[in-house]
Amino acid sequence: MVQNLKNSIILISGGMDSTTLLYEYKEHIAIGVSFNYGSKHNYREIPFARLHCQKLGIEHRIINLDFTFLKSHLLKNQPNIPDGHYNDDVMKQTIVPFRNAIMLSYCVALAESDNYQKVYIANHNGDHVIYPDCREDFINAFKLASAYGTNNKIQIVAPYVKLTKRDIFVRGYGIVNYDETYSCYKGEEKQCGTCGTCVERLEAMG
Repeated sequence: MVQNLKNSIILISGGMDSTTLLYEYKEHIAIGVSFNYGSKHNYREIPFARLHCQKLGIEHRIINLDFTFLKSHLLKNQPNIPDGHYNDDVMKQTIVPFRNAIMLSYCVALAESDNYQKVYIANHNGDHVIYPDCREDFINAFKLASAYGTNNKIQIVAPYVKLTKRDIFVRGYGIVNYDETYSCYKGEEKQCGTCGTCVERLEAMG
């Protein structure tokens, strides 16, 4: 009997990192999940997530989350996105409290419900500077929570946790069309090039 390799769910935003992860592990991915949580850039990112899932014949689902009561410059109707590098303290204004934990929790529940075994996430080393729920310690703790909290012992897979964004770009170069990804926090038609995620993207591709 041939084992079904498509036993996993991926968090896919439509940005550079998760799109690279989607292509790298496409043989294992059954469902791509995007979260519409009211960020300034969701409506720019999510169509690219859908596009790449369609190209690879992978089911794409959009989950709406209500983050109305959370405080973050990343969210609509809250203060403007600051310019700067992730190393700058000002970029802490873009933290959405416990965002990855909330999204991972939903995907783990979905995996348990639909009888999948793994959840992939594309957090990387560059995120760790300001985002606590991107760090390796958090991922390791969440792996335990997922295993202990599900009958199927759902696994969290974070293969980029020790990598830089440059490393991710190198892995995806020639495989992913990065013109069909979106990373800008401001949500403008053209990516601004000056917010933290734009600066990091440009440095990675330079």
